[in-house]
Amino acid sequence: MSEEKNLLEVSHLKQYFPVRHGLKKLQLKAVDDISFTIKPGETLGLVGESGCGKTTVGRTLLRLYQPTAGRIVFDGDVLFDGGEQYDENGRVIVGADGKPVRKAKVDVDMQPYRKKMQMVFQDPYSSLNPRMTVEDIIGEPLDVHKLYKSKGERREKILELMELVGLNAEHAARYAHEFSGGQRQRIGIARALAVNPKFIVCDEPVSALDVSIQAQVVNMFEELQEKLGVAYLFIAHDLLVVHHISHRIAVMYLGKMMEIADADELNNNPIHPYTLSLLSAVPIPDPETARKSKRIVLEGDVPSPLNMPSGCPFRTRCSYASEQCKAEMPPLKDRGNGHFVACWNQ
Repeated sequence: MSEEKNLLEVSHLKQYFPVRHGLKKLQLKAVDDISFTIKPGETLGLVGESGCGKTTVGRTLLRLYQPTAGRIVFDGDVLFDGGEQYDENGRVIVGADGKPVRKAKVDVDMQPYRKKMQMVFQDPYSSLNPRMTVEDIIGEPLDVHKLYKSKGERREKILELMELVGLNAEHAARYAHEFSGGQRQRIGIARALAVNPKFIVCDEPVSALDVSIQAQVVNMFEELQEKLGVAYLFIAHDLLVVHHISHRIAVMYLGKMMEIADADELNNNPIHPYTLSLLSAVPIPDPETARKSKRIVLEGDVPSPLNMPSGCPFRTRCSYASEQCKAEMPPLKDRGNGHFVACWNQ
């Protein structure tokens, strides 16, 4: 990618949810101190097993959840700043009184930014209103943001959007339940594109679809990116899909960022033990290569996010774990070529 300014900058983002556990009130640390950037027209793939906080990251960026802490900058504007101050090692700066040094909190009204930031949801069955026709579903963002001058212009824009995502004009008067999963997801994508956004969070947009349809939808995302220059945060389980569509890939585990690198670099030269395990589980189409490859099976259970281990959360399942891993979470360090890894021993 060229050395252009970032479209999105996320620093030390935290998203904690209060949970009652028996008589105790605990904090569920869904996203715990993660940082990354996305450039205009770039796709960052976000992978990790279920419950690691991928979807929460996407929803927090769009402020569907109120962030607990951290800083979100979009297109040069600060959308949220929790007021914390950090040193160069990513630790909160503490004053002489033992309390964190804070600055003024920034929390802007998101309404003007809704046109620039959109989301495609995981389940095309539940994310569309069953009482609305396709025309009204796609036209709703146009209505909310008043993006047309006449009913004729509104309909023209809706039909253009439908054509853009591969739907026919005669589909406009139908309801969502009359369509297949792939077609419903196309309706959701057209709705997201209606306001001409710069950035879209794609929350596992193909996981609910048949494998034969997945490729069509992924290819459509790529074509739309070429035409419109939109940037994606592409959240998924499937590393093959993510590698295909992403410029860079970030790997999450239990709310923490473990590794970020260019897609090919991460695929060919994974460093973090968790990434190595994920990649070893990807099916290989060539039988010869598949026989020679070794599957890395992780031992132990995933810790509860309500009772996280000290230090690195992956240490309880890691064969390289040391005392240092128990004492402190490793920072994301650049290993060269923009390849960032959070590991003491690799």
